[in-house]
Amino acid sequence: MGWGVCLVISGAVLFALGIGMGMLSIQGKPPLSGMGLLLQGAFGSRWALEDCVGKAIPIYLCSLGVAVAFRLQIWNIGAEGQFALGAVGAAWAVYRFSALPGWTLIPLMMLVSFAAGAFWGLIPAFLKLRMRANEIIVTLMMNYIAVFFLDYLVYGRWKDPASFGFPMTPTFPESAVVGRIGGTNLNWGLLLCVVSGLIIWIFFRHTRLGFELKAGGESLQAARYARLPYENLVVLVMVLSGGLAGWAGFIEASVTLNRLQPSIMVGYGYTAIVVAWLARLNPLYIGIAAFLLAGLRVGGENLQLEIQVPAAFGEILEGLILLSVLASSFFIRYRFTPRRPS
Repeated sequence: MGWGVCLVISGAVLFALGIGMGMLSIQGKPPLSGMGLLLQGAFGSRWALEDCVGKAIPIYLCSLGVAVAFRLQIWNIGAEGQFALGAVGAAWAVYRFSALPGWTLIPLMMLVSFAAGAFWGLIPAFLKLRMRANEIIVTLMMNYIAVFFLDYLVYGRWKDPASFGFPMTPTFPESAVVGRIGGTNLNWGLLLCVVSGLIIWIFFRHTRLGFELKAGGESLQAARYARLPYENLVVLVMVLSGGLAGWAGFIEASVTLNRLQPSIMVGYGYTAIVVAWLARLNPLYIGIAAFLLAGLRVGGENLQLEIQVPAAFGEILEGLILLSVLASSFFIRYRFTPRRPS
């Protein structure tokens, strides 16, 4: 990513934040102090920074999966549903094999959550290749199926009898909880992000399949003319995309809630789309963008507490940032040159 691209994207983000300040002003809130409170709540203390990293971990995994699919120009909007299925898969492994020790149970949870997310990504790939279904519509609609399936389990079959009527599953045993790093609030999901990001970066930059993904994404016609295995590539990216989002669901269920409940669905799968575009699908830059968007969520919570801003303010800012970045791509693809009179 060159300096020109960085400046354009930074300008787009600042433009979106400027609109956010205008919204605060319309509500009668001080715009400058409001943005100051947002930044202070996100990055002004060690607890806030650790909270940002904790929220950035599932966002990063979802974004990494989305970036893999987008690299082939397969528009996977289904990370939210794949996240939900990953959480369900991890919970199933816990309740089915709860007697296992942690060194066995946690890898099993990772395996099942990846498989569940990958399966949810494989369905739209099959429909696209065999029935020419639009993957945007299919993955978006499958989000609702996955989320309502999770609700069905926590309200019904998996509901904890001791929950006093609240929709939640029994608490995970200690052996099913991903541990913290030292004396901090950071968890070992951070290591999973680092390893996954490095592997995907090497895959993109230094493997034949990674080159084929880029070539197939640039031009489908050229990919078919060069006899690239386009159908296999579609299956591969959707399996990887869904599996990585499934891992995000596993981390959120194990670390944050230690159980399943409807509040696990906080929109990380949709935030992942913003992050992937901000980072230009680069696995290394995705980490920075995920941290900043997580800071936006943490800072938005601080605004709610301090000046009673509606909870939807942070989500509106995310949408504004995505629209601004998409619009700024015009200035990245094209440049203005003065036309000389003939």
